[in-house]
Amino acid sequence: MGQELNQWTTGELPATIPIFPLTGVLLLPGGRLPLNIFEPRYLEMTEDAMSTNRIIGMIQPSDPYCRAFEPKTYDTGCAGEITEYEETEDNRILITLSGLCRFDVVQELPRDEVSYRRVRAGYQSYECDLIRDNAMTLNRDNLIAALRNFFTARGMSADWSAIDELCNEDLMTSLAMACPFGPSEKQALLECRETKERSAMFQALLEMAAHERDGMDGSDAPQ
Repeated sequence: MGQELNQWTTGELPATIPIFPLTGVLLLPGGRLPLNIFEPRYLEMTEDAMSTNRIIGMIQPSDPYCRAFEPKTYDTGCAGEITEYEETEDNRILITLSGLCRFDVVQELPRDEVSYRRVRAGYQSYECDLIRDNAMTLNRDNLIAALRNFFTARGMSADWSAIDELCNEDLMTSLAMACPFGPSEKQALLECRETKERSAMFQALLEMAAHERDGMDGSDAPQ
Protein backbone atom coordinates (compact mmCIF):
# COMPACT_ATOMS: atom_id res chain seq x y z
CA MET A 1 0.00 0.00 0.00
CA GLY A 2 1.34 3.43 -0.92
CA GLN A 3 2.17 6.03 1.71
CA GLU A 4 2.67 9.75 1.20
CA LEU A 5 6.28 10.89 1.40
CA ASN A 6 6.85 13.98 3.59
CA GLN A 7 3.19 15.00 2.94
CA TRP A 8 4.05 17.04 -0.15
CA THR A 9 2.09 17.06 -3.39
CA THR A 10 3.37 18.20 -6.77
CA GLY A 11 1.03 21.19 -6.52
CA GLU A 12 2.63 22.28 -3.25
CA LEU A 13 6.23 22.04 -4.42
CA PRO A 14 7.64 25.45 -5.43
CA ALA A 15 7.53 26.30 -9.12
CA THR A 16 10.87 28.12 -8.84
CA ILE A 17 13.80 26.40 -7.11
CA PRO A 18 17.53 27.00 -6.76
CA ILE A 19 19.74 24.36 -8.39
CA PHE A 20 23.03 22.92 -7.20
CA PRO A 21 24.88 21.41 -10.21
CA LEU A 22 27.25 18.74 -8.94
CA THR A 23 28.90 16.07 -11.10
CA GLY A 24 28.55 12.47 -9.99
CA VAL A 25 26.11 13.20 -7.17
CA LEU A 26 22.76 11.42 -7.20
CA LEU A 27 19.75 12.35 -5.07
CA LEU A 28 16.68 10.13 -5.37
CA PRO A 29 13.20 10.53 -3.86
CA GLY A 30 13.32 9.05 -0.37
CA GLY A 31 17.11 9.26 -0.20
CA ARG A 32 19.26 11.36 2.13
CA LEU A 33 22.24 13.32 0.82
CA PRO A 34 24.77 15.03 3.14
CA LEU A 35 26.39 18.13 1.66
CA ASN A 36 29.26 20.35 2.75
CA ILE A 37 28.50 23.90 1.57
CA PHE A 38 31.41 26.34 1.36
CA GLU A 39 31.26 28.35 -1.90
CA PRO A 40 29.80 31.84 -1.31
CA ARG A 41 27.04 31.46 -3.94
CA TYR A 42 25.90 28.15 -2.44
CA LEU A 43 26.09 29.50 1.10
CA GLU A 44 23.72 32.23 -0.08
CA MET A 45 21.52 29.63 -1.78
CA THR A 46 21.32 27.53 1.38
CA GLU A 47 20.53 30.48 3.63
CA ASP A 48 17.80 31.67 1.24
CA ALA A 49 16.32 28.16 1.10
CA MET A 50 16.28 27.96 4.89
CA SER A 51 14.40 31.25 5.08
CA THR A 52 11.71 30.09 2.63
CA ASN A 53 10.71 26.51 1.82
CA ARG A 54 14.02 24.64 2.42
CA ILE A 55 13.95 23.21 -1.13
CA ILE A 56 17.06 22.82 -3.30
CA GLY A 57 17.27 21.05 -6.65
CA MET A 58 20.21 18.70 -7.18
CA ILE A 59 21.19 18.30 -10.81
CA GLN A 60 24.25 17.13 -12.74
CA PRO A 61 26.20 19.02 -15.39
CA SER A 62 25.60 17.25 -18.71
CA ASP A 63 29.33 17.23 -19.47
CA PRO A 64 31.25 15.81 -16.48
CA TYR A 65 34.52 17.24 -17.84
CA CYS A 66 33.26 20.79 -18.21
CA ARG A 67 34.94 23.21 -15.82
CA ALA A 68 32.82 26.23 -16.70
CA PHE A 69 31.57 28.37 -13.83
CA GLU A 70 28.00 27.68 -14.94
CA PRO A 71 27.96 24.40 -16.89
CA LYS A 72 25.04 23.23 -18.97
CA THR A 73 23.00 20.74 -16.97
CA TYR A 74 20.86 17.73 -17.70
CA ASP A 75 17.15 18.40 -18.11
CA THR A 76 16.15 16.31 -15.06
CA GLY A 77 17.14 16.66 -11.42
CA CYS A 78 15.68 15.90 -7.98
CA ALA A 79 14.29 18.39 -5.49
CA GLY A 80 15.26 17.85 -1.88
CA GLU A 81 14.23 19.38 1.43
CA ILE A 82 16.84 20.50 3.95
CA THR A 83 16.15 18.31 6.97
CA GLU A 84 19.45 18.82 8.83
CA TYR A 85 21.39 22.08 9.10
CA GLU A 86 24.58 22.97 10.97
CA GLU A 87 26.89 25.97 10.77
CA THR A 88 30.59 25.40 11.41
CA GLU A 89 33.19 27.66 12.98
CA ASP A 90 35.03 28.01 9.66
CA ASN A 91 31.97 29.44 7.88
CA ARG A 92 30.78 26.27 6.19
CA ILE A 93 27.24 24.88 6.35
CA LEU A 94 26.58 21.16 6.70
CA ILE A 95 23.16 20.06 5.49
CA THR A 96 21.26 16.90 4.67
CA LEU A 97 18.84 16.95 1.75
CA SER A 98 15.96 14.51 1.86
CA GLY A 99 14.87 13.66 -1.68
CA LEU A 100 11.28 14.59 -2.48
CA CYS A 101 10.49 14.55 -6.18
CA ARG A 102 12.27 14.66 -9.52
CA PHE A 103 11.74 17.65 -11.76
CA ASP A 104 12.29 18.71 -15.35
CA VAL A 105 13.95 22.04 -16.06
CA VAL A 106 11.27 24.07 -17.81
CA GLN A 107 13.33 27.26 -17.97
CA GLU A 108 16.44 28.71 -16.34
CA LEU A 109 15.60 32.07 -14.84
CA PRO A 110 17.50 35.38 -14.92
CA ARG A 111 19.91 35.88 -12.05
CA ASP A 112 18.30 39.08 -10.71
CA GLU A 113 19.95 39.84 -7.36
CA VAL A 114 21.11 36.35 -6.35
CA SER A 115 24.45 34.71 -7.09
CA TYR A 116 23.14 31.17 -7.64
CA ARG A 117 21.13 29.60 -10.44
CA ARG A 118 17.37 29.11 -10.35
CA VAL A 119 14.97 27.25 -12.63
CA ARG A 120 11.29 26.90 -13.22
CA ALA A 121 10.67 23.26 -12.33
CA GLY A 122 8.05 20.86 -13.71
CA TYR A 123 7.04 17.95 -11.46
CA GLN A 124 3.98 16.68 -13.31
CA SER A 125 5.69 13.59 -14.76
CA TYR A 126 6.89 12.42 -11.34
CA GLU A 127 3.87 12.35 -9.03
CA CYS A 128 4.72 8.73 -8.21
CA ASP A 129 7.87 9.99 -6.44
CA LEU A 130 5.73 11.35 -3.61
CA ILE A 131 4.17 7.98 -2.86
CA ARG A 132 6.23 5.52 -0.85
CA ASP A 133 5.84 1.97 -2.20
CA ASN A 134 6.05 -0.22 0.89
CA ALA A 135 4.92 -3.22 -1.18
CA MET A 136 7.67 -2.92 -3.79
CA THR A 137 8.81 -6.36 -4.94
CA LEU A 138 12.49 -7.04 -5.42
CA ASN A 139 14.58 -10.14 -6.01
CA ARG A 140 16.85 -9.39 -3.08
CA ASP A 141 18.91 -12.55 -3.41
CA ASN A 142 19.92 -11.74 -6.98
CA LEU A 143 20.53 -8.09 -6.14
CA ILE A 144 22.67 -8.85 -3.09
CA ALA A 145 24.64 -11.46 -5.03
CA ALA A 146 25.37 -8.92 -7.79
CA LEU A 147 26.29 -6.34 -5.16
CA ARG A 148 28.70 -8.72 -3.42
CA ASN A 149 30.41 -9.52 -6.73
CA PHE A 150 30.68 -5.80 -7.52
CA PHE A 151 32.19 -4.99 -4.12
CA THR A 152 34.59 -7.94 -4.28
CA ALA A 153 35.78 -6.95 -7.76
CA ARG A 154 36.50 -3.42 -6.51
CA GLY A 155 37.99 -4.40 -3.16
CA MET A 156 35.16 -2.68 -1.29
CA SER A 157 33.45 -3.66 1.96
CA ALA A 158 29.89 -3.18 3.19
CA ASP A 159 27.83 -3.50 6.35
CA TRP A 160 25.76 -6.43 5.13
CA SER A 161 23.72 -6.68 8.35
CA ALA A 162 22.58 -3.06 7.91
CA ILE A 163 21.76 -3.75 4.25
CA ASP A 164 19.66 -6.79 5.25
CA GLU A 165 17.56 -4.60 7.56
CA LEU A 166 16.49 -2.14 4.84
CA CYS A 167 13.08 -2.50 3.21
CA ASN A 168 13.11 -3.04 -0.56
CA GLU A 169 12.54 0.60 -1.54
CA ASP A 170 15.09 1.99 0.94
CA LEU A 171 17.58 -0.65 -0.15
CA MET A 172 17.24 0.26 -3.81
CA THR A 173 17.41 4.00 -3.16
CA SER A 174 20.39 3.83 -0.80
CA LEU A 175 22.44 1.52 -3.02
CA ALA A 176 21.76 3.47 -6.22
CA MET A 177 22.89 6.70 -4.55
CA ALA A 178 25.97 5.20 -2.88
CA CYS A 179 27.50 2.96 -5.54
CA PRO A 180 30.42 4.54 -7.44
CA PHE A 181 28.96 4.60 -10.94
CA GLY A 182 29.87 7.24 -13.49
CA PRO A 183 27.83 10.44 -13.94
CA SER A 184 25.97 9.17 -17.03
CA GLU A 185 25.02 5.92 -15.28
CA LYS A 186 23.77 7.86 -12.26
CA GLN A 187 21.70 10.10 -14.51
CA ALA A 188 20.20 7.05 -16.20
CA LEU A 189 19.22 5.67 -12.78
CA LEU A 190 17.62 9.01 -11.89
CA GLU A 191 15.59 9.10 -15.09
CA CYS A 192 14.11 5.58 -14.74
CA ARG A 193 10.34 5.98 -14.67
CA GLU A 194 9.72 3.64 -11.74
CA THR A 195 11.68 2.04 -8.92
CA LYS A 196 11.21 -1.41 -10.50
CA GLU A 197 12.89 -0.19 -13.69
CA ARG A 198 15.66 1.42 -11.63
CA SER A 199 16.23 -1.87 -9.81
CA ALA A 200 16.69 -3.75 -13.09
CA MET A 201 19.09 -1.13 -14.45
CA PHE A 202 21.02 -1.00 -11.18
CA GLN A 203 21.56 -4.76 -11.15
CA ALA A 204 22.63 -4.70 -14.81
CA LEU A 205 25.17 -1.95 -14.04
CA LEU A 206 26.54 -3.95 -11.12
CA GLU A 207 26.95 -7.06 -13.24
CA MET A 208 28.55 -5.17 -16.13
CA ALA A 209 31.03 -3.45 -13.83
CA ALA A 210 31.97 -6.71 -12.08
CA HIS A 211 32.47 -8.51 -15.43
CA GLU A 212 34.61 -5.66 -16.75
CA ARG A 213 36.86 -5.86 -13.70
CA ASP A 214 37.01 -9.67 -13.97
CA GLY A 215 38.09 -9.29 -17.59
CA MET A 216 40.86 -6.88 -16.60
CA ASP A 217 42.15 -9.26 -13.91
CA GLY A 218 41.65 -12.51 -15.85
CA SER A 219 44.21 -14.78 -17.46
CA ASP A 220 43.33 -13.48 -20.94
CA ALA A 221 44.56 -10.00 -20.07
CA PRO A 222 47.51 -8.86 -22.20
CA GLN A 223 50.93 -9.46 -20.64
